[in-house]
Amino acid sequence: MEKKVKNIFVQGPIAASFVADSIQKHNTKTNIGAHSIFLGQVRNDVVDGKTVVAIDYTAYEEMALEKMHVIREEIFQKYPLTCMHIHHSLGRIEAGALCLFVFTSSGHRKAAIDACEEVVERIKKELPIWGKELFDNATHQWKENS
Repeated sequence: MEKKVKNIFVQGPIAASFVADSIQKHNTKTNIGAHSIFLGQVRNDVVDGKTVVAIDYTAYEEMALEKMHVIREEIFQKYPLTCMHIHHSLGRIEAGALCLFVFTSSGHRKAAIDACEEVVERIKKELPIWGKELFDNATHQWKENS
């Protein structure tokens, strides 16, 4: 049975309370021994004397969701995970706010940690998601993932 493509996108920043609720919901899953969490936050980098005040995220959503589905299936085949949750912001996200939440769970820490790291790297490299850095002087530039 093929798994359904899950929507990873949320409009606006990811609330800390959403992260906390996600963690809390797993306390009934007693076969889990480890969670690994990555939280991406918008930095107020200074570029050529201009300060980033926000990033405006856009995506080719249909393609990104299909690619994320493939990545998800590959990660579940590679690591003995219990569950994986991914949420990525779209729209204007102010400096200091959360824009990416990756949460992996497994029976043991190594699988959770390694899977979480691989998912984050693959999101950055493979998904058609773009960030326009908005500066304090009302200019912008397209962000390059590193």
